[in-house]
Amino acid sequence: MPYISVTALSHPGLRREHNEDSLVVGPWTLCGTVTENPQTMAFPLGRPLVVAVADGIGGQPAGEVASSLVVRRLALFGPALDGEEAVRDALGMCNHAVYAAADRAPELSTMGTTVAGVVVLEQELLVFNVGDSRVIEVGPAGDGGDGPAGARAATDDTLHQLSVDDSPALPQGRRTTSIITQALGGAPAFSAITPHVSTSPLTPGTRMLVCSDGLTDPVLDDEIDDILRAHDGGRAVFELWKAAMAAGGPDNVTIALVSVTG
Repeated sequence: MPYISVTALSHPGLRREHNEDSLVVGPWTLCGTVTENPQTMAFPLGRPLVVAVADGIGGQPAGEVASSLVVRRLALFGPALDGEEAVRDALGMCNHAVYAAADRAPELSTMGTTVAGVVVLEQELLVFNVGDSRVIEVGPAGDGGDGPAGARAATDDTLHQLSVDDSPALPQGRRTTSIITQALGGAPAFSAITPHVSTSPLTPGTRMLVCSDGLTDPVLDDEIDDILRAHDGGRAVFELWKAAMAAGGPDNVTIALVSVTG
């Protein structure tokens, strides 16, 4: 019987006092907590399954409140997310909810969050994001290795980013920026969003990496690629987290590896 396996981990990193990332996997949410050991859940393929990471905007108040509000709403909306329009509507409602919560409490003013994720349908995959958290299509594990037989061809990349970064163009030689051009909330007055949503066919063996920029900013794509070629499931997620910590752990890091089997 085909099923979906999701392995996830969330950690504040080495320089932040607390975790402003939140995660939703189907009906389950993980908000502002520490999970150094990856957790794995399995779901039957059929009903819509949402997996998403929300990264509270740093340097502004209550990022963890904004991110947790968004993932909890996505958990409620999840079973109805059966197409692109439903996902766009849900993200729009999340954006309204963040601004409404900020309006009710002055200490939450300008709170905001990014969000990125997938909805796994029976035959299709919906990919969505607002901000700079990422969804990356990942090739199968086990095609790396040592020596010529396992050497990676220059054009044979495992990683294919499916999300669209809402960041300005970077100057030559610079890899990352903390600036984003849209988010859920994040401004003194309401601002509408234009979510990025796309659909692709779902095939057995599909692996998707959903993560906050606490992974992709400090860890180079080639290293992420090598880890995901060599490992799957909990070992892959643990090694990705270790790589982020070895690179200084400059930000909260949340990782979800989604695999379709059968």
